[in-house]
Amino acid sequence: MLTHEQIWTAMDRLAERAGITASALAKRAGLDPTTFNKSKRITPEGRERWPSTESVAKALAATNTSIDTFVQLIGDGPRAVQSVPLLGFAQAGAGGYFDDSGYPAGKGWDEVGLPAVNDEHAYALEISGDSMRPAYRDGDIIVVSPGTPIRRGDRVVVKTTGGEVMVKELKRRTAKTLELASLNPVHVDRTLAAGDVAWIARIVWASQ
Repeated sequence: MLTHEQIWTAMDRLAERAGITASALAKRAGLDPTTFNKSKRITPEGRERWPSTESVAKALAATNTSIDTFVQLIGDGPRAVQSVPLLGFAQAGAGGYFDDSGYPAGKGWDEVGLPAVNDEHAYALEISGDSMRPAYRDGDIIVVSPGTPIRRGDRVVVKTTGGEVMVKELKRRTAKTLELASLNPVHVDRTLAAGDVAWIARIVWASQ
């Protein structure tokens, strides 16, 4: 029998796959930011409150997730683990670690086992320093999937043709420019010419 805990666990896992919190997932889906919060899962009278079919559907659409994948997230079994290449974020801008498509290449990569992301080219970056707070803290690990489609509002890793690597949120993408929002309010947003972008890839998971 399908349980209340299974459904909410699947919603948490859905947010985790997208590299965001449950609140951010609700906001991205066009819902009240508190829709998926743990405090909303039980009524003041102690009754279990289930997510509506509409809210689940909007969350799936917002994360480009199929109903089949969501059903897999409901399962009680342990999530599949994928061994992916791991590199310190500070090293990512150096030459020799990525090919022209933004796939891991060369030597110097470690390996780490993380939740499977169904992308053979996926890799992990370990955050160093506080330049990305409050989104990511020193020591956090992010999983990057070059093969996952990117939508407005996604967190992404971008490498410029000049060798600069950055983590931003995609605001807008046209044939000519790439508009990026900084995760840390101390840093300014960036607009890059399309010709200055070597590659861009979506962050699909974070170890927070």
